[in-house]
Amino acid sequence: MHLATWQWVLLGLGAFTTGLSKTGIAGLGVLAVALFANALPPRESTGALLPLLICADVFGVAFFRKHASWQHLGKLFPWVIPGVVLGYFALGHINNTAIARLIGWILISMVGVHVLRQRSGSVENANLTHAAWFPAISGILAGFTTMVANAAGPVMTLYFLSAGLPKLVFVGTGAWFFMLVNAFKVPFSLNLGLINSSSLVMDAMLVLPMIPGALLGPILLKRMNQKVFERTALVLTVIAAARLVL
Repeated sequence: MHLATWQWVLLGLGAFTTGLSKTGIAGLGVLAVALFANALPPRESTGALLPLLICADVFGVAFFRKHASWQHLGKLFPWVIPGVVLGYFALGHINNTAIARLIGWILISMVGVHVLRQRSGSVENANLTHAAWFPAISGILAGFTTMVANAAGPVMTLYFLSAGLPKLVFVGTGAWFFMLVNAFKVPFSLNLGLINSSSLVMDAMLVLPMIPGALLGPILLKRMNQKVFERTALVLTVIAAARLVL
């Protein structure tokens, strides 16, 4: 795959950001998606990013494997699978702009509900994961968005924030979630031709800038208090949603 220098720069920054988002700053992964999408055509960027995400997921699990909340993951996985399958059949048959705007508005609505319930003054009331509909919507939407654009990060950020997870549990649960879901997506991506020999060669080179980001993440996470962590994740989610809508 012949790429210009500016494309390699964007991809290198995207790889570094991918590592950082998996082990430290939740919500930053959407920036990696945007960088890859600006460096490569949409379909190629989706396939090129997936193996790199899995490599970064391994770092996240290695650092935070003991902090996962399997209770919350258990509520999600039954809904994620049909979401991935739906995304698989939708790829190539959807208007990317319309889907992006729909996802953006859904995210904005979810942020609004989350903030309103937080202001109610009750932690229990703010925890939307107790409502049966919230894990269902989150799981299907996460499966669909991760299949069509590797963009489930904002959805999962809202789900974990609504669950009130401490930052280490937040990152650990997310690490296991994305490693398992991204691995599940591989056969679908291979079947669609999104992953090929050229993209794998490129990924092998992009692992080099990804590793420093993954190693820096735990250092930043350790120095960030819970409130700053939650606000950073929420702000990045709002920015991602606004970008999709606009």
